[in-house]
Amino acid sequence: MECKQAELFKVLSVTTRIRIIEILREKGPLSVKEMAETLDMTASAVSQHLKVLRYAGLVRNERKGYMLPYEIDHAAMGQYREVLSEVCSCGCEGSCRAEDNDADGSQEDLAALLERERELQEELQELRARIKKMKTI
Repeated sequence: MECKQAELFKVLSVTTRIRIIEILREKGPLSVKEMAETLDMTASAVSQHLKVLRYAGLVRNERKGYMLPYEIDHAAMGQYREVLSEVCSCGCEGSCRAEDNDADGSQEDLAALLERERELQEELQELRARIKKMKTI
């Protein structure tokens, strides 16, 4: 399992690959050319990143006539989500930054908790905005 986790982090350590996944999630299946235009990169460079993502099982492609669109492999993403959840030890499924078992109630601990609360409130507001936007579509 450790090897699988390390390989996943290695694949996702490249910003362009994460951006490709985000684009596919937002726009659905796209060709290499469409992604290259969106990313302002050469088709060759995008193709190399897609090769790595495809080998990792995060994306797939299936010929549709003359077009070869890429899309997220949702089943694989679900499996990888489980792998990432296993890395987090507190059971939050990845929403925390770190577990602090040694909190002693100091002012620094309180300040850190208040900051985390503020961050979570911002995340909640963003999530609510996304939900509202999706409901209007």
